[in-house]
Amino acid sequence: MEDAEESPVADATRDEVRETYDRIAAHFSATREYPWPEVEAFLADRSRVEVALDLGCGNGRHAELLARSADRVVGADASPALLAEARDRAADRGFDADLVGADAARIPLRDATAGLAVYVATLHHLPSRELRIASLDELARVLTPGGTALVSAWSTAHDRFEESESFDTTIDWTLPGGERVERFYHIYSPAEFEADIAASALELVEFELSSGNCYATVSRAKQ
Repeated sequence: MEDAEESPVADATRDEVRETYDRIAAHFSATREYPWPEVEAFLADRSRVEVALDLGCGNGRHAELLARSADRVVGADASPALLAEARDRAADRGFDADLVGADAARIPLRDATAGLAVYVATLHHLPSRELRIASLDELARVLTPGGTALVSAWSTAHDRFEESESFDTTIDWTLPGGERVERFYHIYSPAEFEADIAASALELVEFELSSGNCYATVSRAKQ
């Protein structure tokens, strides 16, 4: 797959997102102790797979969950500081995961490797539609035939938003002591979220809105 066309603005914003999460990693991780219920529901009763992927793994809370369903877990994140938090969590809690620095649009796995994947709360940080769809294409590339993934993004359906159409924004993270750090978000309308899935090499299996997020259970589209 060819890399998506990128612009200096998009590259700068991606760097800013990575630097932001490096800056807030310790506090962010401390507030992200438990896996999302939607991820737990997605993984419930899944057959065991050889390889599972947590794309945008953050502090590893979902990689820990995936370790119960896979022989090998790969956790990928663009933030070195968040990966350090994930390594600490894995050591403290006794689960194994290969934790690697990676961009969501360039996943360091071979084709048809992962039988199971979660890609939650990350897609909306990519600063252009081209990059977002490229990351979905990459997810499709690494999924095995018959493999499934859960993709999520913040939605205009969230109570905090009044807009009905998709839009870009920044949302502050407040550190102890009161410092505010801006984070880039693309807030999806449900229709655009489904349209981006359809425009990618993924096939939509199930869609739902939950807790202000769009969720898609997806598989690799049949050729």
